Amino acid sequence: MNKSNFIHKFRHSAKPYKMEDEEEESPTELNTINGLSSFVVISPDKLSLKYTGVSQHGHDVGVVQANKPAPCNRIAYYFEIYIKDAGVEGRVSIGFTTDSFRIARHPGWELNTCGYHGDDGLIYLGKRQGEAFGPTYTTGDTVGGGINYDSQEFFFTVNGTLVGTVSKYIKGPLFPTVAVHSQNEEVTINFGQEKFAFDFKGYESAERNKQQIAIEKISIPSNMSLGLVKNYLLHYGYEETFHALDLATNSTVPPINGTQEDGIEDTSYALHERKNFRQLIGKGEIDAALAKLRDCYPQLVQNDKSEVCFLLHCQKFIELIRIGALEEAVKYGRVELAKFLGLAAFQVIVEDCFALLVYERPQESNVGYFLEESQREVVADAVNAAILSTNPNNKNQLHSHLETLLRQLTAGCLELRSLNDGQGEAFSLHRLLTTTNWKRTKKTGKL
Repeated sequence: MNKSNFIHKFRHSAKPYKMEDEEEESPTELNTINGLSSFVVISPDKLSLKYTGVSQHGHDVGVVQANKPAPCNRIAYYFEIYIKDAGVEGRVSIGFTTDSFRIARHPGWELNTCGYHGDDGLIYLGKRQGEAFGPTYTTGDTVGGGINYDSQEFFFTVNGTLVGTVSKYIKGPLFPTVAVHSQNEEVTINFGQEKFAFDFKGYESAERNKQQIAIEKISIPSNMSLGLVKNYLLHYGYEETFHALDLATNSTVPPINGTQEDGIEDTSYALHERKNFRQLIGKGEIDAALAKLRDCYPQLVQNDKSEVCFLLHCQKFIELIRIGALEEAVKYGRVELAKFLGLAAFQVIVEDCFALLVYERPQESNVGYFLEESQREVVADAVNAAILSTNPNNKNQLHSHLETLLRQLTAGCLELRSLNDGQGEAFSLHRLLTTTNWKRTKKTGKL
């Protein structure tokens, strides 16, 4: 067995799930500390700028970056500017620049920058020659700039309408950037503190739908998906559910080919016994599970400091806490859990288990997750895996076929993301299943 796998699950299975992008910082205001242009004045709230230069040449641009780079662990990022006054010439620009950007030039004029300019409607991609892109914009217009990390493109909007996209050729963190370059030009910036003119939430949803549609176009034979489900049920000892599914699909789904049948037969090893162990542990009857394990599979408990023994003893201790038998729990902990103290793999969990004794209402404490039903499932899974490892014909059955497929999918998505410079929405099976279930519920009206 993979020792760290079940130990990690036991300690984290009931903890709240956190999306990677929840902890990522986003721009909130203009940067008034580092490299501030001398040709602009920034408002006290750091959300607007006004040109104060005389616009005599290309190096007296009033340009300001955001205080933080655009967050990149998501499908897209977006911000907007409102042209309060286009000034004499309307030489306003919006775009993205790196931290090495030279403050005094329009975004797009320097290498590794991108800018959409209002006076000519051109897009500039690291050089002074612009390319035809969209309409010009002026006083009263709202202009937006964004990054689509999935397609690796910049996109821009005018007054809530998508203008177009260009390839995102720049690597590394990018800062939202705004520039003004003629007398009286004044611009306000919206980093999301107010509602956008462009339906950015709808844009994100549409981009995710593109991914979902591409996935749904892939044809999977019904017998293949059924085989994966059957293998999963057999792997984890859900004997009765397997037989019910088998009975329900015998007349509606074509037979599974020989290779898949062989996989199912291998996973049927000790099915009835594994089902019984799962039921005992699921009901919290740990003593009965330990006794049965000693009778049927003594080799698994011969080492009383093995992972299986450890998890079962921890769960027994937790069950005593659950029913309020604190004195018995203390005695049990001194005999059975104390022997795991000092073992690096188990030390933290032992300490957390003992911490349950400290709280008057342990279920409300920071270690209260040990009292969740999901902890029993982790222990049952560990015992199930240990029994499967005794199969003389196939000792390497740590994961079901479905889990192996999902692990390969995750690895593939991580590799694709690494090719995008580590940018874009991180693959999350939790998010994918949650989104898919919500869409199915919305469509059918059923859970």
